[in-house]
Amino acid sequence: MVMRRIIPCLDVMGGRVVKGIQFQGLRDGGDPVELARRYYADGADELVFLDITAGIEGRKTIRDLVERTARSVFVPLTVGGGIRCVDDAWRLLRSGCDKVAVNTAAVRRPQLLSELADRFGRQCVVLAVDALRTETGYRVVVDAGRSVTRLELSEWLRRGQTLGIGEILLTVINADGRQEGYDLAGLRLASSICRVPVIASGGMGTAAHMVDALAAGADALLAASVFHYGRYTVRSLKAALSRCGVEVRPC
Repeated sequence: MVMRRIIPCLDVMGGRVVKGIQFQGLRDGGDPVELARRYYADGADELVFLDITAGIEGRKTIRDLVERTARSVFVPLTVGGGIRCVDDAWRLLRSGCDKVAVNTAAVRRPQLLSELADRFGRQCVVLAVDALRTETGYRVVVDAGRSVTRLELSEWLRRGQTLGIGEILLTVINADGRQEGYDLAGLRLASSICRVPVIASGGMGTAAHMVDALAAGADALLAASVFHYGRYTVRSLKAALSRCGVEVRPC
């Protein structure tokens, strides 16, 4: 029996949770530590904490928020944003997170993935991939959605796995924040390539969207807006998924 993970995501900017549509029009979602505690108490299986402007502002992830979150949340915590080297990751892990997510820095220097896996183990390394669906396929995007590269999604997923990652967090920007469903074609592509778990991200609006994502090959399910703005609680979403036949951990 495979229990599907439900993972609230907290995108943080300036010490506050924010969320927009296709990485634009960000609006306030609340205090990250308070929300993390709420989601943990409500039955979240894991949490993802992303400092979304750390990379483009050239600074380190806000470790104070990580430390305060880790002290009161006792499910796996993944943290990303501004991780450019092994020492950056080590500082975050010492602050209390369980896994680190890397995105732009890995695209620019892929060897970073191997360095992290060699030091901490592949189970600790999450490759966060932002992709843009185009007329000819999916292109990898960096700098918090600002820069479209020439790198094809399939090529990057294959290379990332050879470098030692433990999971892939896939966000297709076209669907992000719209609450109209995950990009199923992108998930099918990723699942056909990946031997490591794929976390679906971007576009969840209903429990049915999550069921569709699982059918497309996702191993775990991430959502943000529906939790931050009250459409679902983790508990109510798990109940809805259970009614659809999805095996989830009890709250």
